[in-house]
Amino acid sequence: MAQPKRFWTELTSPEFRTLDRDRTVAVLPLGATEQHGPHLAVSVDTTICEGVLARALALLPDELPVLVLPTQAIGVSVEHDRYSGTLSLSPETAITAWTEIGASVAASGVRKLLLLNAHGGQPQAAEIVCRRLRIRHRIFAATCLWNRLAPPSGLVPANELRFGIHAGQVETALMLALAPDRVRPDAAREFRNRTEAWDAHTGLRAGGAVAFGWQAQDLNPAGAVGNAAAATPELGEAVLDRASRALADLLGEISALDLQAWFKETADA
Repeated sequence: MAQPKRFWTELTSPEFRTLDRDRTVAVLPLGATEQHGPHLAVSVDTTICEGVLARALALLPDELPVLVLPTQAIGVSVEHDRYSGTLSLSPETAITAWTEIGASVAASGVRKLLLLNAHGGQPQAAEIVCRRLRIRHRIFAATCLWNRLAPPSGLVPANELRFGIHAGQVETALMLALAPDRVRPDAAREFRNRTEAWDAHTGLRAGGAVAFGWQAQDLNPAGAVGNAAAATPELGEAVLDRASRALADLLGEISALDLQAWFKETADA
């Protein structure tokens, strides 16, 4: 039996007319090309996004229709623009580009879209895109950060989960598992997050209810935060396994969503 086609670019134009329009899920991987400290290559977010997705695709049943769109390897990385190697779009440009990609997906007859995000600097932009696509094209569009879909709780210390948000133990472990040639182990160390000192505050705390503008150098001049020296490829594999299973489950849930019921107009409810 032929293996199902999983990538948008594998299909011919006429084949799009044969898709199950109510069940097919298009996935737009949102990566980034940005500095990740002195020990990781600038491909981290893109490498992780594609790695988690590849593992999830391998878990899907053949009959679950999922099509992966070309990865967006340059995202909203303005918080890292003080560091060489970072490539970035403005939030406005990214929102426009991703919305237009979604419009093309809708024009091809696919009515479900997941923006799979691997960069913490752009979830707000992705959420705006999902709302616009719902309003303008009447498709179901969702977005998630892979690490919020399946947090690695219990695999790393709680303090690391909270403060090691960029090039720390988890991201370094994932790169050791996925692309060890892009890791410089001799440069990996513990990069302390300056916001750890804010724990005495009641309102202004890292990860709390108050959002604030920051750039990478505000957290640590090295451009990384977290205990990168504690990373192992085994940890990376464990995180990948958890994340890929959660993503595979999510794709199944989106595919099964009843669009007729979801789009039922309020006046008819």
